[in-house]
Amino acid sequence: MIQLHFHPSPNPMKVLLMLEETGLDYEITPVDTFKGEQHHTGFTAISPNAKVPVIEDDGTLIFDSNAILLHLADKTGQFIPPPGTERAALLSWLFFVATGLSPFSGQAVHFLHMCPEDIPYAKNRYLKEVERHYTVMDKRLSEAEWLAGAEYSIADMAAWGWLNLSSYFFGEAGLSAWPNLARMHARISERPSAVRALEVKDQFAFKQDLDADAARALFPQNYAA
Repeated sequence: MIQLHFHPSPNPMKVLLMLEETGLDYEITPVDTFKGEQHHTGFTAISPNAKVPVIEDDGTLIFDSNAILLHLADKTGQFIPPPGTERAALLSWLFFVATGLSPFSGQAVHFLHMCPEDIPYAKNRYLKEVERHYTVMDKRLSEAEWLAGAEYSIADMAAWGWLNLSSYFFGEAGLSAWPNLARMHARISERPSAVRALEVKDQFAFKQDLDADAARALFPQNYAA
């Protein structure tokens, strides 16, 4: 039985999607990051960076969502191509999400919705990087069915977790400026596994208000003496 330490943010959601896709047995341990539970000693013992997600798989601990996706793909032989051209493409796009789309999206959310100061330069910088990453993926999807090529893979799941936030950046327009990307996101969201993952997410009551206590819990280094 896999134990998933979970909060309904983009990185844990892509792992939850993968678990639903593979049919592996799992249980969820909620970690309310808005309440600071990620900083509890018991959690940092398994997640040195104090981040979700983490999984415990038969005594093996894996943190970082992309490492978890690779672990689960190797474990099951699903959603990852054999060594060769498509495996190389998968790794390229998976790490494009990990090192580009993910951090720039996170910073865009922060400066648009969470920063206590209005910093126009930071808002523009990170929003334009989100747009640029969307454009890169949209071009790829004009040439290939999925990010890694002909088959749906963990690279697409990794992107899906962050594409769910497009309305945070672009309001009702969402992904409409990137039709190929919008098509991919819709195809994933319509999969039964994605529907189930979203239903699972809604079973837990997490703190929703981004108040002063939540800000201190999420960004304690900003409040250090």
